[in-house]
This record gives sequence, structure tokens and C-alpha cells, in this order.
Amino acid sequence: MAKAAQAAQAYDDLAGWFEFLNDDCDYPGWSQYFMEGLSRLGAGKKGLELGCGSGAFCRALSRAGYTMTGADVSCAMLNEAERRAAEEGARVQFVLADAAALKTPEKYDFILSPNDCINYLPPRKLHAAFLHIAKCLVRGGIFWFDVSSEYKLRTKVANNMFCDDRDDVTYLEQNRLCPDRVETDVTLFVREGALFRRCDEKHTRYIHSEAALVSAMEGTGLQILSLEGHLGESKEGSDRLNVICKKAQTVSINR
Repeated sequence: MAKAAQAAQAYDDLAGWFEFLNDDCDYPGWSQYFMEGLSRLGAGKKGLELGCGSGAFCRALSRAGYTMTGADVSCAMLNEAERRAAEEGARVQFVLADAAALKTPEKYDFILSPNDCINYLPPRKLHAAFLHIAKCLVRGGIFWFDVSSEYKLRTKVANNMFCDDRDDVTYLEQNRLCPDRVETDVTLFVREGALFRRCDEKHTRYIHSEAALVSAMEGTGLQILSLEGHLGESKEGSDRLNVICKKAQTVSINR
């Protein structure tokens, strides 16, 4: 639970600004990519987003007729997700859950885990996490996740600094490469009247190679259908690796 607690603290201050600061990532186009893929794969309409953050994908799929549940380890993110869903009139259920040990009272037609959720899991927890996720799917259900690719984290993010300066908030990110991960120090300066309040967070994203993800999937009952880059582009040199899986029709999972 220590790692889960660390992840939760990582978004305590960033939660309210997350979508605002990511307004260039094209959530509508990204959501459409998922919906077209789910339709092509024949997935049902009942889905869970694991690591839902502030709920952008959940809201988009809900508007398109899917019955969505959003799960996250961060209470701050879930509060923001509930607020945004209420503002938009989106009917989404949000629950507190750890991606490393997911348990749900019902099974889902598909589970999505986009935008780096799996990067927050250390390598030693991947196999167990995939086992738990498989248990939460119906037979034939789809598990679709992406990670920031090894290429992106090692060559673009590591040992680099990023800044986003807006009228009401300034975002600073400093990244340090470690053998199997990138350690990130985030600083926010948030306007409060005539002054700015400083907030500091630490994030850890683990570098998962394609081979490591494929290996961790073995024996889970999940069959890899496709490996592709961001929004379906070639995975070579892409910032993201999408792993699209299907739960076997007959599977025995020991927990």
C-alpha cells in the first residue's frame, strides 16, 4: 500500500489543474480512437477506466452511450472527476481502487487504462495486476492500456525540464533518469488573489519495455491482439505503446 499512497499524494494539488494543463492532448480524438476500436472488437457497452484521473475519457464514453465506471487511487482526482461529471451531466460512477490489486463486485465488457496509469506500477507488480484485471473482465472482454514508451521516457522526458506558464497557474517539471524509471519533481504556482501558492509533488513512472509487458501478460488469461503506437500509428518511435488484449473464453486464474 505504500506505493499506492505515494501515487495518491502525487496528484493532490495537480488534480484540479490536470485537464486544464493537458488541453493540447485532444481528449475527443483520443476517446474516438478508443470507441472505434472497441466497436471493431465487438466489445459490450459496460466499461471501467482504470486510473481515470479527472474522468475525461469516462465522460466522453458516457456521452456516447457506454455505461462507465472510473477507478483511481487518488481521492483528489476522484473528487475532481465527480465534480466535472456533475457539471456536464455525465452519469459515471467513480470508485477508489488500486491498479496493482484491482477487485470489483461486477465484471466488465472492457477495461481501459490510458495515459500512463500502468507506468506507475513497478515491474514486480505487473503480472499480479494483469491477473486481477483479467478477473474483473467477462470472458471475451477487452483490456486496453497504454504506457509512455521506453523511447519517450528515455530520450524525451529523462533528464529534461518542462514548463507551462498560464495566467493563474505555472507548472514546472524536472525529470531524472534512474535505471528502470523516471523520477519527476512537479512544482505548481497557483494564483490565490494577489499572491501565488507553491505546491510540490513527486511522481515515479516506470519504464516498461514491450518485451517486459508481453512477458508479464503470460499466464494471466489475457491474449494480446495488437500492439500499436499512439492513436493507432506505428509503434516504432511513438510516444505511446498501446497494448490491446482479450480475455480468453475459458480461463482459470489462481489468486
